[in-house]
Amino acid sequence: MSATAAPTMPEWDLDVYFPGLDSEPFLTSQAKLRDEIAEFDRRLAELEGSATVSAGQLSGLLDHLNALEGRRRLLDSYVYGKLTVNTRDALAQARTSELERDSVPLRQAMTRFEAWVGKLDLEPLIAASDLIAEHGYLLRRAQERAKHQMSPAEESLAAELYVTGASAWSRLHGNVTSQLEVTLTLDGETKTMPMSAVRNLAHNSNRETRRVAYQAELAAWKTVETPLAAAMNSIKGEVTTLCRRRNWGSGLDEAVFANAIDRETLDAMLAAAREAFPDFRRFLHAKAKVHGLDRLEWFDLFAPVEFEGRTWTYDVGCDFVAETFESYSAKMGDFARRSYRERWTDFAPRPGKVDGAYCMGTRGDESRILMNYEASFGSVKTLAHELGHAYHNICLSGRSMMVQDTPSTLAETASIFCETVVKNAALETVSGAEKLALLDACIQGPCQTVVDITSRFIFEKAVFDGRVEREFTAEEFCDIMLNAQKDTYGDGLSSYHPYMWAIKPHYYSSWSFYNFPYMFGLLFALGLYAQYRQDPDNFRGRYDDLLSSTGMADAYTLGQRFGFNTRGIEFWRGSLDVLRADIAEYEVLAGSR
Repeated sequence: MSATAAPTMPEWDLDVYFPGLDSEPFLTSQAKLRDEIAEFDRRLAELEGSATVSAGQLSGLLDHLNALEGRRRLLDSYVYGKLTVNTRDALAQARTSELERDSVPLRQAMTRFEAWVGKLDLEPLIAASDLIAEHGYLLRRAQERAKHQMSPAEESLAAELYVTGASAWSRLHGNVTSQLEVTLTLDGETKTMPMSAVRNLAHNSNRETRRVAYQAELAAWKTVETPLAAAMNSIKGEVTTLCRRRNWGSGLDEAVFANAIDRETLDAMLAAAREAFPDFRRFLHAKAKVHGLDRLEWFDLFAPVEFEGRTWTYDVGCDFVAETFESYSAKMGDFARRSYRERWTDFAPRPGKVDGAYCMGTRGDESRILMNYEASFGSVKTLAHELGHAYHNICLSGRSMMVQDTPSTLAETASIFCETVVKNAALETVSGAEKLALLDACIQGPCQTVVDITSRFIFEKAVFDGRVEREFTAEEFCDIMLNAQKDTYGDGLSSYHPYMWAIKPHYYSSWSFYNFPYMFGLLFALGLYAQYRQDPDNFRGRYDDLLSSTGMADAYTLGQRFGFNTRGIEFWRGSLDVLRADIAEYEVLAGSR
């Protein structure tokens, strides 16, 4: 099924939450959130002035925070869902701005809360209350963050300026990129398409179509490079300034802490990834051979291998994912079918809808998933990936709202695990050309996660390092990106994509280095999958418990439950060996065509 058949694909159901952005239930909940934030601020102020605090007082504050967070998450996810399927929706834009304005007092209060927790004698309080003990990891991290706070007045000002600073620049990026339309000529017909649909043409089987789409895409990015460069410079400049004032050595140091890992873990993982680059280049060379090319161009990266077999329309893909999940466990299969029945997923690309895919928790154990589905196994894997996030949310739903907060490194665990389950199930059912095609799609993802993610990491680090001195031009951003891609892809490609910095929304966030967590998630999940294959029955319960605990311990500690040493390069090499085996099989199949 092509993007042109989008009306036949389901859209998600947000009406179960509110009947509209201007409805009385929505406006009432929005007003209640403001009241709850004000009440939290008042209660915190009373405790800040006390010489001592009891376990009951801290527990009461945590209860209030959890209730507040539940309301805030539902409002945020509802408005974000409305906005990301139609960034031209003026009311959704307005409500987004209002929620950001309303969240300023909460950010200010949370900064004061962390500073206050930093002064507490915490361990006796943890020992005195089960509720506080459940939040023990969160509270200890708050004490650590308190060491990196500016003065209360400066933190308050930073929270206010965020709305007109990083958040506004991020919203500009989302608006510009989602509304960007591309004019191109295909088969003698000139047409205008949304950028998301043009980027989906990278999966087209016709090489000339891919080439034309790639060139038209680059030309379109050129037209908006100035505002996007301004957004990038402003966000990185803001983060750099705040990191310096908060005594973080760099944006990377802050990102490592935020992702619940350490530099030893990050360095070991990146070193193992660099060791694997030659293996992924072998895959790219073999893929070139499959397509009768000396070397791949950038627009050939996602070229499908043609075969006579299944066409992965969204209904075929949905059924396959649900059946595969059911083969893992009845719980996971029932969950997938429930998500279809309750219309959790918005499938089709359309004008004004943001590119890519994401999953967000909404209420209780429910989630909503955005996709831009096209008829390929790559989209099936993406569906499995996003449903993995939703399954993670179900496992977390028994915890308090504050404890459900999961760092990005561990947030990718369930998604990659589910993607791997689906990938291997598909490979077991095919042979010959169809197996080569599916294996091709299955290696493309890890190639992006290991090779391309490293290029994005290299790019972002270079930007942060240079942004200390001055702003960059759009041309310089393109040069930095090209150098990073040449460093990682090497001779696996004969051309690159200079505007990847303009595409990825992760760069346009005050959360820095939103790239290496994906690699961590991939390789950590492959380690878990290997243990599942060894002892499936013993694994399932332990796995769900791990997913429910991702906001209660750091990655190293959780990994130790399964015998992982994330600080050692051997663990990462072992996970990459799984991918090397796939590449070796691909080379054999490619040679036999």
